[in-house]
Amino acid sequence: MDVSVVVCTYAMERYDAFSACVESVLEQRYEPLELVIVVDGNEAVFERVEDQFGDRGDVTIHLNDENRGISYSRTKGAKLASGEVVAMIDDDAIAEADWIGKLVGVYEETDAIAVGGHVAPNWVGEKPDFFPEEFYWLVGCDERGFGEHMEELRNTYGSNISFRKKAFLSVGGYDENTGRKGNKHVQAHEAPVCIRLCERYGNGVIYNKEAVVHHTLFEYRGDFRWLVARSFWQGYSKRIMDLLLPEAKDDKQEYLKQLLVKFVPLRLKELVGRPSIVGIKQLVAIVVFTAAVGLGYLYGLTRRDLVSATERASTWA
Repeated sequence: MDVSVVVCTYAMERYDAFSACVESVLEQRYEPLELVIVVDGNEAVFERVEDQFGDRGDVTIHLNDENRGISYSRTKGAKLASGEVVAMIDDDAIAEADWIGKLVGVYEETDAIAVGGHVAPNWVGEKPDFFPEEFYWLVGCDERGFGEHMEELRNTYGSNISFRKKAFLSVGGYDENTGRKGNKHVQAHEAPVCIRLCERYGNGVIYNKEAVVHHTLFEYRGDFRWLVARSFWQGYSKRIMDLLLPEAKDDKQEYLKQLLVKFVPLRLKELVGRPSIVGIKQLVAIVVFTAAVGLGYLYGLTRRDLVSATERASTWA
C-alpha cells in the first residue's frame, strides 16, 4: 500500500522542530513512503526547505502563493500526494519509527476509511503541575479517557490522523474556515471532515494507540493564561461547529459528561483520601478551563454575524 505523509509548515521560528519532524518521517520503517511538504506562503522557509530536502526523490515540496491556512494546506498536500493513504502530522511532532506501519496495518486488516493514533505530550520544559490530563486536548494531545485501542471514534487529533485519499477528497478535504491561519486559529478542524466521511461512508476513525507521535509542547503552551485563552477559543470554535454541522453527534457533550460525572468525582475522592497541593491546583484548573470553554461558546452565541458567515462557508461536496 502506497502511503504519503503531508507536513505543512509556515513559521521560520519553528523550523528546527519542523526539520526534526521531517527526519522522523523519512526514518519510518515502511516502504513505499512519499513525503509531501507544503510551505504556507513563506518564501524564506520554502527556500530553506528546498536546500535541505529538495534533492530527495521521495519528497515533494510545494509553496502556496500566500498564507492560506493549515486546512487549505493539508488538502493541497493530499491532492499532490500519490499514495492511496494520506497521513497527517503536525510540523512540531515526532513520529515513532513504526508509526506508518501501525496505521497501514489497520487499513490492511479492515475496511477503515480513516485511521488515527496516539498523540503523546513532549514538553520542552517541565510540565506545569497544575495542568490536568483531562485537558490535554487543549494542546493537541490525547486527554484522559480519549478512547480505547482500536475503538471507532468521531476523530483523532490532526497530528496523528490518516485517510484513504479518494474518500478524503470526495468530501472536500478540510474546511478552510477552520484550523490555523497565521495568528488566527479556529480549533477542531479534523472534526468536520471526519463527520462528513462518516455520513457518506458510515465509518468513523479507527484509533490505534500503538501508532504514536510525540507532540512537542513549547513552554508557552504551559502558561496558565494561554491555556485559559485557548479554552475560550475552543468554546467559540464549538459554536462554529454547531453552525457548520448542526446535525452532527456532539462528542464534547459526552466529554463534559464524563468529566463531571466520572473524573471530577474521582479527583475529589483522591483529594479526600490523600490531600495534595498539586491535586487542588489541577481541580481548580479543570473548573477554570471548563468555565472558559463555556464563556467562549456563549460569546459565539452573541455573534450574529457567525450565522451568515457559516452559511456562506457551506460549500462541501
